[in-house]
Amino acid sequence: MTALTAIRLLIVDDDPLVRAGLTFMLGGADDIEIVGEAADGSEAVELTGRLRPDVVLMDIRMPTMDGLTATELLRARDSDAPEVVVLTTFHADEQVLRALRAGAAGFVLKDTPPAEIVAAVRRVAAGDPVLSPAVTRQLMSRVASAASPPDDRAGRARARLGTLGEREREVAVAVGRGHSNAGIAASLYMSLPTVKTHVSRILAKLGLNNRVQIALLVHDAGLLDEDAAP
Repeated sequence: MTALTAIRLLIVDDDPLVRAGLTFMLGGADDIEIVGEAADGSEAVELTGRLRPDVVLMDIRMPTMDGLTATELLRARDSDAPEVVVLTTFHADEQVLRALRAGAAGFVLKDTPPAEIVAAVRRVAAGDPVLSPAVTRQLMSRVASAASPPDDRAGRARARLGTLGEREREVAVAVGRGHSNAGIAASLYMSLPTVKTHVSRILAKLGLNNRVQIALLVHDAGLLDEDAAP
């Protein structure tokens, strides 16, 4: 997206009042164009194919087809997949975690201040996840406290991470602990561009969409307790 091109946004929520509020709030931004509204996941998938939005603001709990299923279907489109930001009333729950595993770029709470929701849409459109390191750590904490990953999931995660080089693996673990690129650069004695290069290579090698998925994979592999924190 260039500076002169508006962000094409699709709003998905089963509550017409919520959709109207989001449309009013986000439509006032000069660089955001509301291209459509959908009342459930099925309609969101259909409209995405026709309207080609850059970003989909997706509610999780909806009838007919929920936001999680819709996110999985949208992110499975290799060539024209929009970025997805899930809307939720919870800070972190299993559905949000599943949405992130499916490739969502992050999540925003429904009571988030309007300016922050606008900023989140802009960040996602620019290729940055909307989860801060603090929120990532919160999500990892919730997963870790719930239960250890099943052996089969841990084994698959370890096998995937085994394709990384030693420094890439160190960076991946640091991402899993919620460290920012600057924090990783300082603790691992790398330049910031080098860290960014490693993160990009990790995403490409593992076929992931964003650093949140790196963090989830590292957790599944059981590496957060195993390695010393950077």
